[in-house]
Amino acid sequence: MKSDNTQSTIGIIGGSGIYDLDKLTDAQWIDVESSFGKPSDSILIGFINDQRVAFLPRHGRGHRYSPSEINYLANIDALKRCGVNRLFSFSAVGSLSEKIKPGTFVIVDQFIDQTFARKKSFFYDGFVAHVSMANPVCSDLGDIVEQTARKIKLHVKRGGTYLVMEGPQFSTLAESRLYRTLGSDIIGMTNMPEAKLAREAEIAYCSIAMVTDYDCWHDDHDNVTAQSVLVTLSKNISEAKRLIQTTITSVDKVFKPCSDGCNTSLDNALCTGLKFRSETSQRKLETVAKRVINKSGWID
Repeated sequence: MKSDNTQSTIGIIGGSGIYDLDKLTDAQWIDVESSFGKPSDSILIGFINDQRVAFLPRHGRGHRYSPSEINYLANIDALKRCGVNRLFSFSAVGSLSEKIKPGTFVIVDQFIDQTFARKKSFFYDGFVAHVSMANPVCSDLGDIVEQTARKIKLHVKRGGTYLVMEGPQFSTLAESRLYRTLGSDIIGMTNMPEAKLAREAEIAYCSIAMVTDYDCWHDDHDNVTAQSVLVTLSKNISEAKRLIQTTITSVDKVFKPCSDGCNTSLDNALCTGLKFRSETSQRKLETVAKRVINKSGWID
């Protein structure tokens, strides 16, 4: 499938429990080929109030992939090929703060990346780039989500630090206590390297975390189980889908680059000069870095 750039496309990545989208018109699942392998699933393309939407279930329909098995590069590349320039990411997380109760939707603004078994960049094998991750999410999209969440009366918290652990096992008690000392507010397994790759692909990224439990640091939650998480998560799913529906109708249909510069993040990031770049890497990056692929890097 080739990218459709004739209309702005909103991307949605669904986390645990969100494997489909309701109320899409002209909806169809489409297989999208990526230069970086196979995405988690086909991509559901459709419309909400004339806004084109591309939805991808992160774990695949039926929850087939664990956090470490997800091909994050292929997922982001495939969404970019569908014309996505703004991306809302939903994920289930545990709380590391007494104040953030299960059932809360957290609009994340920072990450601590503790993953170690995942490929984290599109730029490798003879083509180097360094993008800034100081502010890893798009504040413009965060504003929209906050406004719409409050409008439909969801329990929402604006701002929070998401610690991303490798998994797929839950934390030990010692780890959970350590993560709290690092200033983390919530803990999950999937937003890294997703957020980093979205930045490299110049896609504005917004993370919405759905709190399902208190993790094992809490006296009343010393044994987090998948079953207990899913019970709380099931209560959040309908609210999450309502939030998606409302948010998409609030986003401008005509794409405007965000004020944070998410859509121009490669302007000063390329390092390898044109004549030194691997041809194989350049071909792979034809979608992700199309806007700047023929610009010089630092080393010519």
